[in-house]
Amino acid sequence: MKLILLSGGSGTRLWPLSNDSRAKQFLKVLRNETTNELESMVQRVYHQLLDVVSPEDIIITTNAAQVDILRNQLGNIPIVIEPERRDTFPAIALACMYLKDYLSISEDEIVGVVSVDAFVDVAFYRKVKELEILVKGTKADIGLLGIKPTYPSSKYGYLIPAYCKDYMRVDHFVEKPSEVVAQTLIENGAYWNSGVFVFPLHLILNQLINNHFPVNFAHLQKEFPSLPNNSFDYEIVENLKNIVALTYDGYWKDLGTWNTLTEEMSQKVIGNGGLSDDSINTHIVNELDLPVKVLGISNVVVAVSADGILVTDKSASSRMKDMLHEGLFSRPMYEERRWGWYRVLDFTKTDNREILTKRLCINADKNLSYQYHNLREEIWTIISGKALFIQDGKIRLVYPGETLHIPLGSMHSIYAIEDTEIIEVQMGNSLVEEDIVRLEYNWEDIKINQ
Repeated sequence: MKLILLSGGSGTRLWPLSNDSRAKQFLKVLRNETTNELESMVQRVYHQLLDVVSPEDIIITTNAAQVDILRNQLGNIPIVIEPERRDTFPAIALACMYLKDYLSISEDEIVGVVSVDAFVDVAFYRKVKELEILVKGTKADIGLLGIKPTYPSSKYGYLIPAYCKDYMRVDHFVEKPSEVVAQTLIENGAYWNSGVFVFPLHLILNQLINNHFPVNFAHLQKEFPSLPNNSFDYEIVENLKNIVALTYDGYWKDLGTWNTLTEEMSQKVIGNGGLSDDSINTHIVNELDLPVKVLGISNVVVAVSADGILVTDKSASSRMKDMLHEGLFSRPMYEERRWGWYRVLDFTKTDNREILTKRLCINADKNLSYQYHNLREEIWTIISGKALFIQDGKIRLVYPGETLHIPLGSMHSIYAIEDTEIIEVQMGNSLVEEDIVRLEYNWEDIKINQ
């Protein structure tokens, strides 16, 4: 079985730590029980999956804004990049064509789809593996995973069984009912729909062929904007008749709000902060160097990042998405990249000139791409570490205290021998991330003038 790991989201519900490029699954606030280090949800899910399948059987599908942070957190896992943000059906269809064309799986091979944002025990993913056997044995169109409900929720869809013995035959679905209706459904044996899908590849091939879409990855990528912008449930699952499911009554939780996320955090304070003894059930997550202190306030979350500051009663944290407006996401103030991270320190704008100051950390043995800019010049000041700097084909060692001038159009890159931090000042008429012309990604491919 090949597994597709779905990673998406725009990062609104866990603002200010999440933003347009760092959705909730990338926040390193969970404690890894083995290493005792902080990890993100996507790292936790990936490591759990490795207990069930081999790494070569996992691919991840995401939008372009999340590629670098995925590389930073998961390494060199195969990534299918969606040309634009759409719903789960287009994402899964494109990933299936990648499996067919690049991993050469047959049309009868089983494909599993899981999301990155569920907080579960590894037993949950073992159930996903069991679904492969069930789908093959019953020749079902698709296999699902039902979660035993713990309360009548209006946030989830429900699987309604025709019968349920060793496994469930699914009769129909009820999507996000009222709590009153949900209570009745639960009393009649309904299960929450976990959003896991297990099916033979030909299910997607036939769907694309019947709707006159190409069954080739490169061609489907070009036609991606024309695919139905629907969920996989709506476009595929709800139109099938032969649906089976396994049930899971272990731990399963959606960490979609600060309230639910902090329930799984093993420490009350992450970063520079402190709580008084009478601040009960209060959490601080601080990504800045400035200290944050909380005195005598209980049941709150204080989250601090370069994007902003949030102080919320835990019970109110689910309203975060409604409070945000579009302007907060005009420029992410913090991003993880494949080479490390950067934080915006300052931005000023006059009538005809913009100045942006960043702090960059390039991890040891990583490098920026060899690139140039058409709209800006840059001044770099090395503040720590040791690195190789190349500019227009000429290479040299650089150390803390050195200042580097990069004029408009000058080709440049830097390779960190040690973890290296830089203060970067950009100056130009229009400072946008798109003003990067990348010539080489890998350091060893850069041509050096002898």
